Amino acid sequence: MADSQQPEMVTITLNGIATEVRKGQFLIDAAEQAGTYIPRFCYQKRLKPVGMCRMCLVEVEGPRGTALVPSCTQPCDEGMVVDTENAVVHKAQEGVLEFLLLNHPLDCPVCDKGGECPLQDHTVAYGPGESRYVEEKRHYEKPIEISDLVLLDRERCILCARCTRFCDEISGDSLIEFVDRGNGTQVLTFFDEPFASYFSGNTVQICPVGALTAKPYRFRARPWDLEAIESVSMVDSVGSKVSIQTSQNQVLRINGVDSDTTNHGWLSDKDRFTHQAMQSEGRLKMPLIRKDGELVESTWGEALDIVAERLGSVRGDEVAGLGAARSTNEEAYTFAKFLRSVVVTPHIDPQLDDALADEFLAATMDRAEINDLETAKTILVWAGDLKEELPVLYLRVRRAATILDATLIVVHPRRTGLSDVADHAITYRPGEGAAMLRRLKEGAGSFAEARQALDSGPVVAIVGRTGGAEDPRLAESVAAFVRTLSNATIMPLARRPNVYGALDMGVSADMLPGRVSVYDAQGRTTLEDAWGPLPEGRGKHATEILESLRSGDLKALITLGSDPVANHPQPALAAEAVAAAQFVVCLDVLLNATSAEADVVLPVAGYGESEGTATNLEGRVQKLNRIVPPPGQARTAWSVLDDLAQRMGGSLGAQHAEAIMKEIATVAPAYAGIGWDLLDWGEGRDGVVLPGPEAVQPLQHMPVETSVTATTGRFTLHLGRVLFDNADVVRHSPSLDMLVQPAAAAFHPRDLAELAVQPGDIVRVAGDYGAVELPVRSDESLAEGTVYVQANLDKSRALGASLIVQVDAVRGDDS
Repeated sequence: MADSQQPEMVTITLNGIATEVRKGQFLIDAAEQAGTYIPRFCYQKRLKPVGMCRMCLVEVEGPRGTALVPSCTQPCDEGMVVDTENAVVHKAQEGVLEFLLLNHPLDCPVCDKGGECPLQDHTVAYGPGESRYVEEKRHYEKPIEISDLVLLDRERCILCARCTRFCDEISGDSLIEFVDRGNGTQVLTFFDEPFASYFSGNTVQICPVGALTAKPYRFRARPWDLEAIESVSMVDSVGSKVSIQTSQNQVLRINGVDSDTTNHGWLSDKDRFTHQAMQSEGRLKMPLIRKDGELVESTWGEALDIVAERLGSVRGDEVAGLGAARSTNEEAYTFAKFLRSVVVTPHIDPQLDDALADEFLAATMDRAEINDLETAKTILVWAGDLKEELPVLYLRVRRAATILDATLIVVHPRRTGLSDVADHAITYRPGEGAAMLRRLKEGAGSFAEARQALDSGPVVAIVGRTGGAEDPRLAESVAAFVRTLSNATIMPLARRPNVYGALDMGVSADMLPGRVSVYDAQGRTTLEDAWGPLPEGRGKHATEILESLRSGDLKALITLGSDPVANHPQPALAAEAVAAAQFVVCLDVLLNATSAEADVVLPVAGYGESEGTATNLEGRVQKLNRIVPPPGQARTAWSVLDDLAQRMGGSLGAQHAEAIMKEIATVAPAYAGIGWDLLDWGEGRDGVVLPGPEAVQPLQHMPVETSVTATTGRFTLHLGRVLFDNADVVRHSPSLDMLVQPAAAAFHPRDLAELAVQPGDIVRVAGDYGAVELPVRSDESLAEGTVYVQANLDKSRALGASLIVQVDAVRGDDS
């Protein structure tokens, strides 16, 4: 759905050379594309230009002669004559720098920005060489802790407004602003309102002078001490481009890399700081085996022999596998190949029945790309709260609504991060989504304007489960409706970082590698030519696997980066299943609730420690790179599975990760033509959306509307995820663990009155899968009869994902 209209070109004279540029393009960008760099401080290409710092002044000829103009606000036009290098321009640049340095401290040796500081660089390249200012500089108390992650040194600030503009324009968290006037102007937060933004790290990255620094990185290293490599964030399924920066084999910093196709250089703080978990004391470094009821360290040989013997002692179809949604494509492919061709089981699932159907996620037709948001006239978000679940996608949608003037329709059981910029924010009670969809389709009454907007394409529909207790078939019904609209595309959502890649690799009960249905006879025959005999038919999904383990129909479980005990919608079932299994083996980077009960735990390489590819939510394959070795005796998952296969009398042929990718390109139809060289150096450096030019997609899923019965009860549950939860990577990242908010049960004020409770009182919320006692919060954005509980927090996990719940007052606030 990309805009194919060619931009109008004009010719300008730049430093005496005729140069063709795009009409209306800002002069600072046009000059840089032509090879002429104009110094700047306030300008950042993803922010609106403001011309505040005046460092980018250039001389432009006009009807009344030449004039100095800020190139960051000057659009290019036909015949424009520009000089960026003459004496007048240099004198202006010297003057700007001299004024900026009047009060800026000369503390470069101890400043985190030293060595990568534009002020430092520009002073050397464009400055006067010496200062005439000998008086005392301005001093402030420093540093000021403006949030749990960000420190402010006010005397370094040059008032470029990059940080405040980012918060106003991009994130919508207007929590820092200029205060005072004249010489006393400074950046500060509001009284008793800290800079509690999910995107605060971006202000540190774009600050040109080190006025804002990140607490986790402050005084840790100098830029010239760092090694860096481009990679992809594995926090969620957006696939944001990042630069991983290390020193002495430790990841010290992750910065965003500007990519037009995904993140525009922005990251959430979770993307930026979860690398701490990879260096935590909780990392698994040695194989563990259970002896006398306890997990004890072992050798690789002993641990693998035990696994091979125990798996070989049961029938293949009595074994199941869960996971690979946090692994590389190469590891996921090896996992699928091991289970299907060596163990010979069809029971394999990368999800935990908490998202959407496999075929819907991986093979939906009319699929949208993230960049389609740039040209969309209407955007429908019928999914979880993007700010909490997919924060970088939230930034892209917010940009489309606020800067590009797209009409935004948000449908959700409560107020979300996008509600304040939505043209139509529609709320409904969980369980009544199907009725809400019918009303939207009919477009009567208050839905008329929203329905009319959906007829104005291009339309991008972002479709997912609004909450963990919702029927997943509702999302497919929404997608089926969207396909009836003209010029509309669909973006089916799941949040785990490489769940789309895992499904594409055949880690699915319903699909074989390359988006091939298990019922596709030709695709099955082709795969058997490469893998050997495969198990027949469809396998079991996660809940079926757990039920079969509990009943004894399945005997053994293998997990790869999965924690069903903590994350499955029925936590009691998951715990009982793991306890009942005859044998459980877990491949993971951290000990979790499931692996703590396993018989064997095998340590595998984590983020930044293994090389491979990942596939994001739009089907874009990107390269993941290795920059540090795994700790202790941890190994890449594909090599562990290859060793295990050989011990069981099979072979995966996994010599190295790049060879696995070459095999994937051969046997997975949707991945034909994909290789590391293309993704590292070729046109695919920003990723390749599948299927590529040389590929085909055998399975083409058409969403079909399904009858979803309205569920009624006095209270229905909205189980919504939050960004900072009690997931293992957050728990083991000290900078993020302290940001986790306590679980609570939120109600509409009228429901609180009926229950005779007040905010802070304790209520018991009980469903089919468990019960919890939580403090009460008031939330006017909820429909009456709705209980909102945050998912994946320690005190809320036991509740499970039952739609109908019983609520009882327990006691008043203990405080």
